[in-house]
Amino acid sequence: MGGTVDARQLEYFLAIVEHGGFSKAAAALHVAQPSLSQAMANLEADLGVSLFHRMGRGVVLSEAGAELLEPSRRVLRNLTAVRDKAEALSGLHGGTVEIAAMPSPGIEPLTTLTHRFTELHPSVTISSRAAFTPEDVVGLVRSGVCELGLLGAAKPVALSGVDVLPLEEQPFVVVAGPGGDVPDGAVLRPEDLGGRKLIAARGGSLMRSIVDDITAQTDGTDIVAVVDHRTSVLPLVLTGVGIAVLPASWTRLARRCGASVAAIEPTAHLHVAMISLPAHLTPGARAFLELTRSYARHKQSPTP
Repeated sequence: MGGTVDARQLEYFLAIVEHGGFSKAAAALHVAQPSLSQAMANLEADLGVSLFHRMGRGVVLSEAGAELLEPSRRVLRNLTAVRDKAEALSGLHGGTVEIAAMPSPGIEPLTTLTHRFTELHPSVTISSRAAFTPEDVVGLVRSGVCELGLLGAAKPVALSGVDVLPLEEQPFVVVAGPGGDVPDGAVLRPEDLGGRKLIAARGGSLMRSIVDDITAQTDGTDIVAVVDHRTSVLPLVLTGVGIAVLPASWTRLARRCGASVAAIEPTAHLHVAMISLPAHLTPGARAFLELTRSYARHKQSPTP
């Protein structure tokens, strides 16, 4: 290596990857594209490897570039942590906490946690990145894209090399549109849903497996709509397309929108957990994780 790698070069490198090319990265960084290209040429010369394969007007990460991704994210996050620690002497001032969250945990407990955190630290931004499976969340945390991950799984979460903080178990409930014949607060058995039209997620999720079990056990129950985005489910319910089976995290929002929510017996539970790599957390992420621990203790303490 003939020179010293600096943080600016790593920031440029990650921007090119994030935005899918030099021109978009230059626009996002508000720098001239020739300056960006020169910075990358210098970085490749210093490292002695090519980070990108040029393909027409686009670029694709080389094997060496892919290997540099995670260390680059770590370096920049650690530099941010140094700045944040200096500011933390008088409290948290600024910065961003990156959290990967699956759809249902992203409703709750993320809403409650974000509300409490922003009241305590109003100058810190919470940035939530969408993830659709537990594997997605783990990948975003392991790779350094996000500091924290909020996931829900069919069983208690156990991971190697990643800290897991169990938060709560969310039962599944039936959500029906206003004015229907599903009484709010009722307790239903699968056979009570016979003849209903159901809104479901695509195969592979716990939510879909519950719906499939219901359709298999009852007569005249059909899946009328299948959606990828869980945020589409509640609007479809509210417009009368059908009913849905959702984790209890949706209960408060559904009722505020006028929907009815009924319990299902028996039902499965979504095991919600926060994951992290503690050695690589900024002060803001540590503060968010400590708040999450407090939330978990409250949830798991016996109710008098």
